[in-house]
Amino acid sequence: MNWLDEIKWDADGLVPVIAQERDSGDVMMFAWMNREALARTAELGEAVYWSRSRKKLWHKGEESGHTQTVHELRLDCDNDVVLMKITQHGHEPGISCHTGRHSCFYQRLEDGGWKAVEPVLKDPESIYK
Repeated sequence: MNWLDEIKWDADGLVPVIAQERDSGDVMMFAWMNREALARTAELGEAVYWSRSRKKLWHKGEESGHTQTVHELRLDCDNDVVLMKITQHGHEPGISCHTGRHSCFYQRLEDGGWKAVEPVLKDPESIYK
């Protein structure tokens, strides 16, 4: 059996993927992969996602230069979520979020509202042309 056949893909043929920075343990982002994206990620050793809004493969960093080297691929106990241990490239510290922040998880619930608790490291207008 092919290793991709062991994954429980959703009705749209997608699996949720968590990108976690290998060295810091920071959760960098959440995204989706289809079968082709996951196969290409494993083959290239760099993150390739499926963009649900654009309906196409998306090689992380293709516009921003903020690529992700994938060191490990892990599958959860239900075979329906992938965890990638990655190194984030393109800026020090690495930027994974399109808002120019280190992590996409930069908002924390405080006093009944969401507050940005991580700084913008680089203006998104200068990242995306």
